[in-house]
Amino acid sequence: MTTTTPSRGRRRAPSRMERAAGKAAALQRPRVILALLLLLALVCVMLLDGYLRAEVGGDQRVRTGAGSSDVPDDILDGGPIVTFRGGQATTVSVPDRTIALTFDDGPNPTWTPQVLAILEKYDVPATFFLVGSMVTRYPSVVRDMVEQGHEVGIHTFTHVDLSYQSDARVRREMEQTQLALAGAAGITTTLFRAPYSSETDAIDNYSWPVYKKLGQDGYTSVFVDTDSDDWKRPGVSKIVQWATPKKNEGASVLFHDAGGERSQTIKALPQYIEKMRAKGYTFTTISGALDEQQGQQAPAGAAPGTGGSRLQAAHREATGTILYEGNALVAAVAVAEWAVPTLSVGLMVVGIAVMGRFGMMLLLARRHHRLRNRRRFSWGPEVTRPVTVIVPAYNEKECIANTLDSLARSTHPIEIIVVDDGSTDGTSEIAREAALALGMTNVRVIRQENAGKPAALNNGVRSARHDIVVMMDGDTVFEPDAVRQLVQPFADPEVGAVAGNAKVGNRTTVIGAWQHIEYVMGFNLDRRMYDLLRCMPTIPGAIGAFRREAVLQAGGMSEDTLAEDTDITIAMHRDGWRVVYQEHARAWTEAPGSLKQLWSQRYRWSYGTMQALWKHRKSLTDKGPSGRFGRVGMPLVVLFQIVTPVFAPLIDVFTAYSMIFIDFKAALLAWLAVLCVQLVCAAYAFRLDREKYRYLLMMPLQQLAYRQMMYLVLIHSCVTALTGGRLRWQKLKRTGEVGTPAGAG
Repeated sequence: MTTTTPSRGRRRAPSRMERAAGKAAALQRPRVILALLLLLALVCVMLLDGYLRAEVGGDQRVRTGAGSSDVPDDILDGGPIVTFRGGQATTVSVPDRTIALTFDDGPNPTWTPQVLAILEKYDVPATFFLVGSMVTRYPSVVRDMVEQGHEVGIHTFTHVDLSYQSDARVRREMEQTQLALAGAAGITTTLFRAPYSSETDAIDNYSWPVYKKLGQDGYTSVFVDTDSDDWKRPGVSKIVQWATPKKNEGASVLFHDAGGERSQTIKALPQYIEKMRAKGYTFTTISGALDEQQGQQAPAGAAPGTGGSRLQAAHREATGTILYEGNALVAAVAVAEWAVPTLSVGLMVVGIAVMGRFGMMLLLARRHHRLRNRRRFSWGPEVTRPVTVIVPAYNEKECIANTLDSLARSTHPIEIIVVDDGSTDGTSEIAREAALALGMTNVRVIRQENAGKPAALNNGVRSARHDIVVMMDGDTVFEPDAVRQLVQPFADPEVGAVAGNAKVGNRTTVIGAWQHIEYVMGFNLDRRMYDLLRCMPTIPGAIGAFRREAVLQAGGMSEDTLAEDTDITIAMHRDGWRVVYQEHARAWTEAPGSLKQLWSQRYRWSYGTMQALWKHRKSLTDKGPSGRFGRVGMPLVVLFQIVTPVFAPLIDVFTAYSMIFIDFKAALLAWLAVLCVQLVCAAYAFRLDREKYRYLLMMPLQQLAYRQMMYLVLIHSCVTALTGGRLRWQKLKRTGEVGTPAGAG
């Protein structure tokens, strides 16, 4: 027996593991922050995309029937252009035989370019009142519009009735649209047309304060004299007729280049231009109408025509901060426009893969259960020879006595080796005292300097007297028949390792119940599938058995990864051994009792799994059993333990987004359908393991909360892997709550 005792009478220096843990904790914080930032960035992208589509912050209310007593009569009876020069509200009419051709609701990638082509063909200028969210989505269309010499105005950012909105919302709608124009075309504008507006006589007591406030900010509000009503799609002839002013009067004429199907507008526009020119009309912009009516000299470049990229009178060149912010907004929207559809397709693919996995698990689990529980099924001659049980322990004073007590009840002859990995809480002394109290003469306690769990297991394997070694955790308790059941598959000489059935003992808490569901459904159901496919990726550390020669052949438990159990399992596959699952060998383990401990454990598991897969990546090109794992097991592990766990929680996020901003009923039904499929799988897994169904009541909450945490853990692990970080064996705080197998029901 090897014993190493710390010096007494002076302060103990931190152990190697404690120093490594402290260093690892310091390195983890930035990675956790980065993982959270990645999630925040994704949520922001989704919200931005929803905002652009008026799904977030949209407001489709339109005022009707409001009074106009506060609106001056000369405004109600005036022309379609309302200016506030000098602080005085003034209306301006379009000169006779002049058309200020305006378009609302664009830009649209389908219809606006066709409108621009027609205007260019007929050398007609126009004023486009643009929705800011559409500008950010199709900046190139706006750029072409401005370069062709057309004028642009603001039609708010989300096409909202501003008379309902607060001053802050009004200001935000205008500023965001200005930013969009700056990012798209490098300009800002002084023109504004309110959504759902018409002629000036429709101004009411609610909208008038908005126009006055915008006028004080330098905006010119533009209304309509003549409305083509093309949005009603009445037919080409009707559109042309309704857009024609009466008695050769001038008019601000409204068409639409977006907001719906605009094929009739495209057909009507050439006919309309030809008709109006035949009647002696000329076409101009809103600024051109203002200059002509007020008798002012039009600035260079403001004359009608589409032949250049010079600034219109209403345009201002964007410079400085607004230009940079505008470019950033357009770039962010480009990311959102790409990311959200890509995410949608990706989640659809993942959803199909997850559903396929559920179906495959159910079929293979049923087949596995029926195969292994047939009356005539046998691994071969009963294995009765003694085996060695290795218990690695680091500061397990709360649990080690319970562990030894459960082993004392074993129905199979065993030798027990407790390897104390430099504990500082008296674990080895408690183990010796427990063995004496239980009258166990088959217990050996070995102390070693703190070197980590793989070193402790290897020490136990080297010291084992028998050819089969059972490995368990220091916080685990075995059922009396667990060892006997666990070693029976070794009757088959091809079997090199056996995975037992690990159960959560402390399942009375919410966190414990969540992990109980995960163990029964996510781990044990998976192991049945992997067993039949002969590509079991992991022997659980809580309960697993190995041929001693196979472990030594693989070089022992490796310290190369944090998941030494996954590492050794894959190594045994590559050495040609068969790895199987024994559902009747049950052990009860103490799962993490807090979110912090759960995070620590799952972080180590997921990161260690990535390390092990990378270490054994050459199995992809191996032949024989090793190649089978590389071509079957490894893709399944990557798909179902790395890829889908990353995307599966995002399905919940996307579902919540859809419920709030798109179609609540359809999204809710889809989520409930997936939940029902999962419940069916979980219920079947519980039936196979003879577990109580009441824990399934926690499953909906588990899907909402638990999976999101697992997503963050996996992102954290991916970031660590990409940044080359390393971790040591992490000790979880134990309570000793799992006393005996009977107490875990």
